Amino acid sequence: MPKNENRLNRINEELKKEISNIISFELKNPDATGLISVTKVKITPDLKYAKVYVSILNAKNDVKTMEALKNSAGFIRSLIAKRVNLRITPELVFEKDDSMEYGRKIDSILKDLKKEKE
Repeated sequence: MPKNENRLNRINEELKKEISNIISFELKNPDATGLISVTKVKITPDLKYAKVYVSILNAKNDVKTMEALKNSAGFIRSLIAKRVNLRITPELVFEKDDSMEYGRKIDSILKDLKKEKE
């Protein structure tokens, strides 16, 4: 694994931890409802952009919650600038992580197949 990739992985982990804390404890947007967890952060090699994958559980409205996160990106970014020591603070791009729902769907299909077989 190249040295630069190790650094990117460390930055990804650090950003994931900080963004999780900010969303959990400091984000005061009333539209961001439910349990929002940061599942993964992927920063570009030039450190200008970071894709933040979030999974949302028990939200009143997933679309509204995603909008709230996108609208709060500047606020979250400014807090990260103070806490994470990077020359450039990356622009945050929020993406919904559907892997949990996908996993549940696969699980239910497998259970159905098992029932049919019996």
